[in-house]
Amino acid sequence: MHTWSLVSICVLLGVVVRWSVSLNSYSGAGKPPMFGDYEAQRHWQEVTYNLPVQEWYFNTTDNDLNYWGLDYPPLTAYHSWVCAYIAKMINPEWVELHKSRAYESPAHKLFMRATVLVADLLIYIPAVVLYCFYLTDGSSRKKVSTLFCFLLYPGLILIDYGHFQYNAVSQGFALWGILALGLGWDALGSMAFSLALNYKQMELYHALPFFCYLLGKCVKTGLTGRGFFMLLRIAVTVLVSFALCWLPFLSDPSQALQVVRRIFPVARGLFEDKVANTWCSLNVLIKIRFILSRDSQLYLSLVCTLLAVLPSSIKLLTKPDFWQFKLALANSSLAFFLFSYQVHEKSILLAALPVCLLLNDLPLVVIWFLQASTFSMLPLFLKDGLLVPYVVTSAGFLFFSVYLLSALERCTEDELRLGAYHKLLFFLPKMDLACMMRWKFYVSIAAMAGLSVASVALVPPPHLPDLFPVLVSVTAFLHFLGTFIYLNIVQFSRPPTRKSQKKIN
Repeated sequence: MHTWSLVSICVLLGVVVRWSVSLNSYSGAGKPPMFGDYEAQRHWQEVTYNLPVQEWYFNTTDNDLNYWGLDYPPLTAYHSWVCAYIAKMINPEWVELHKSRAYESPAHKLFMRATVLVADLLIYIPAVVLYCFYLTDGSSRKKVSTLFCFLLYPGLILIDYGHFQYNAVSQGFALWGILALGLGWDALGSMAFSLALNYKQMELYHALPFFCYLLGKCVKTGLTGRGFFMLLRIAVTVLVSFALCWLPFLSDPSQALQVVRRIFPVARGLFEDKVANTWCSLNVLIKIRFILSRDSQLYLSLVCTLLAVLPSSIKLLTKPDFWQFKLALANSSLAFFLFSYQVHEKSILLAALPVCLLLNDLPLVVIWFLQASTFSMLPLFLKDGLLVPYVVTSAGFLFFSVYLLSALERCTEDELRLGAYHKLLFFLPKMDLACMMRWKFYVSIAAMAGLSVASVALVPPPHLPDLFPVLVSVTAFLHFLGTFIYLNIVQFSRPPTRKSQKKIN
């Protein structure tokens, strides 16, 4: 009973932090003509409520796709319709066709923020609670601490409750899928992840580990026996889940093709803005966007992404246990973020979720990465007027996570799984790698803090107007690349020796 009281307090504090951030500004507030993501979500409610399903993804006189046209899968559209239905009952002006465009008011802001919180309470937060208590090791105190730090991750809070999006919905469905697989409920896990994919297409970052884990289990069980029926049950579950989500668009092939075209807009180019991935960072030295044609850029990113994700996926396919699954999720999502085509800065949240799953196992590295992922979106937060929430949530997360998870105390070579590095660096004299990691952590946090201050307080030279956003993106990229290399080495090293480590064989 005492433990669940602490859980309730953690959830309540998580909700308080979220709602406190929601009191601040949002994307595009008072900035015509396109406003921002807040208006995009409101406009989707307007479109889905007033127009027939057949027009949601098509350019018509009532649906100008150049003004925040729907470009997410059907489940997002259905969610928008549900929110619009409730909005219509409260105030019809919020979703009135054409006339509600760019609608802004305190009451409407309260409603929109409330829809994010309700989705969090129904989908994301319960999955976090159950994961931390059923699929992490250690005492109840340690599980509560992990839960609290998981819920305090500032990147997701600042984007959903500040900038304004519903990332916790797709991430919540994905986490339900991970939870189900961890408990051995493969069909339910497949259904939950199918819902995640049908809410946001970027969940493809996690798709290959789900596929390899489930296929590996079926092969290990035996494809000529029980494994075949397991595979068949999973395949039917996925097909039925997709069919139900896409049902209104399946009667006409042109409808389904238009949805696909909208959710995979390859015409946008290799990257947008200053993203902390390989292509944007490399573009500082080599102008890839101008040297290569769009098709060449697409093929280059495809090949590099596949090469980056294959080792982790093959390892998972040959050894399908839950530890490998968690590492493969992190490595796959980081590979997609670092090398894939048309990446947004907010896409780092897709890598942050599986990395959060390792909070209990690799606390220092995870806290370090989560700080860097939040820092990588600093230019976006400054653009949205979210400097104060950024500083407060980042500092609070850093303090509580390092303290509650004893991250700096749990910093031995064994805890950090650095044994493989001695084998890889056999030609160098033996070094205290754990001590080096601690110092690198201190220097990294200081560098991120310094660049944050510089981005706010200093004026860049006239001939380098994007100096600070570029420095932020390149610095964050180095952190992400380092984490990607580290987690791949961990995945190919010996597994943790804890007796209680949960494995699904």
